[in-house]
Amino acid sequence: MAAIALPGLLGCGGSAPRQDDAEPARTFPVQIVTSEFPTRQRLAQTTNLRLGVKNTGTDAIPELAVTISIGGPEGKGSIRPFSVRDPQPGLAAPDRPVWILEEDWPKVNGSGESGGAVTANEKTFAFGELPPGETTEAMWKVTPVAPGKYTLQYEVDAGLGGKAKARTADGNQPSGSFVVEITDEPPQTRVNGQGQVVDVPGGAGKPK
Repeated sequence: MAAIALPGLLGCGGSAPRQDDAEPARTFPVQIVTSEFPTRQRLAQTTNLRLGVKNTGTDAIPELAVTISIGGPEGKGSIRPFSVRDPQPGLAAPDRPVWILEEDWPKVNGSGESGGAVTANEKTFAFGELPPGETTEAMWKVTPVAPGKYTLQYEVDAGLGGKAKARTADGNQPSGSFVVEITDEPPQTRVNGQGQVVDVPGGAGKPK
């Protein structure tokens, strides 16, 4: 995934004003209203990550931003949102994907257009201004490509410059995680009364 450098996010010398100069240094109250990602997945079976954020304050959030990363030692150092870092030295491309983000995603629920511009930090997706009282529900369509157990983490910000901060009612930065098991075993199926092949609930084995 190629990073798109938003104007003012990357230093370019000179005295041109930075985009984040106008970012207010204050906190903005939000509520996570949707947080969904299947904790049991199979290789090559596309699934959705859904995150919904509501602006519970009286002022517009300058730039709703969501940062996605894989937790734990395996995710440390990775520059991509759905990848882990291969510890083998000397690799030209040490990031290894656990999930592949489908083309033209993420999208905002209710819109057919791609949304969530990639910023200078490839793990962070920017969804634009969020008016007071409004909710943005974003969805990432991903396909697992590496079996195992992983912790997918997310954090929500109110800006890209570090000045505008999103906070929940308890004063913490809105964040969360999903512990996901990805199995490489095929699903167990049966033929139902209509002659259709369907999955047997709970039929897949445990990930190796």
